[in-house]
Amino acid sequence: MHEPKSRTLLGTFAILAWLTFYVWAILELVGDMARWPFIVQMIFFLVAGLAWIIPLKPLLRWMETGRNA
Repeated sequence: MHEPKSRTLLGTFAILAWLTFYVWAILELVGDMARWPFIVQMIFFLVAGLAWIIPLKPLLRWMETGRNA
């Protein structure tokens, strides 16, 4: 089992990797977004701005406790 400091370090790098991928993926989706209606753009960015944290919940739990579930 990893020590708390090593879990924090590994988790930090995993979070940075995830955020880099997530931002890249969102930027790829918004390429032709200027033609979308404003309300659709607003909803998209609201969801995209909040959705990045959901996949990180298990990782954050592991970083804190050392358990996967």
